[in-house]
Amino acid sequence: MIFADPPYFLSDGGFSVHAGERVSVDKGDWDKPDPFGHNVEFHKKWISLCKTILKQNGTIWISGTHHSIYTCGYLLQKLNFDIINEIIWYKPNAPPNLSCRYFTHSHETLIWARKHDSSKHTFNYEDMKYNRFLGDKLKNRNKQMRSVWYIPTTPKSEKIEGKHPTQKPLALLNRILLSSTNENDLVLDPFTGSSTTGIAAHKHDRGFIGIDSSQEFLDISIKRFKHQKERNTQINLYDF
Repeated sequence: MIFADPPYFLSDGGFSVHAGERVSVDKGDWDKPDPFGHNVEFHKKWISLCKTILKQNGTIWISGTHHSIYTCGYLLQKLNFDIINEIIWYKPNAPPNLSCRYFTHSHETLIWARKHDSSKHTFNYEDMKYNRFLGDKLKNRNKQMRSVWYIPTTPKSEKIEGKHPTQKPLALLNRILLSSTNENDLVLDPFTGSSTTGIAAHKHDRGFIGIDSSQEFLDISIKRFKHQKERNTQINLYDF
């Protein structure tokens, strides 16, 4: 399985709210808008490379906002992927918009696709149906998992080793991995950032490969893995 959270290209000098204060939305040079054609070529290149290495029955998840997700969805279809689901990740604690000129952004979209329409993809239906996923107010007990997920944004407790500006919450990646992979499967994240995908993979006994262009974020990833390993050792010793 591949999970990809590519640049959204929305660092255009705008502003948002964080902890009650006005803050810039600029994430870094890697997220600055480029001419539309360049953005399309960027997404086409990495999605094509993902298709090349993805196993025949593998799947890919792509996360994004309206700045990028429609481009990615178009390219997935153009490259003959078969889209399985569109997931709405609803953020109950999303920050308000300060301009008051549009609806508050309170969700992100995830596209789940398989390599081609004859792929026998993994979907752990019963795990999704019967797992309670405490905290998700939209998950009805012992009912089919629906395509809208109620998951708060990343808590401070998951950023103690360092902050990534677009870090995804562990609860989101836990659900993605539990739904579409099995133990010992290999998971790739080509935009790993601070490696929430890797932490979830390690937690659930999946293999993991993470790639990023930032040494700063990779250093945060290493710290997170070390902390995870220490915590698991303490738990194992206690249980033993």
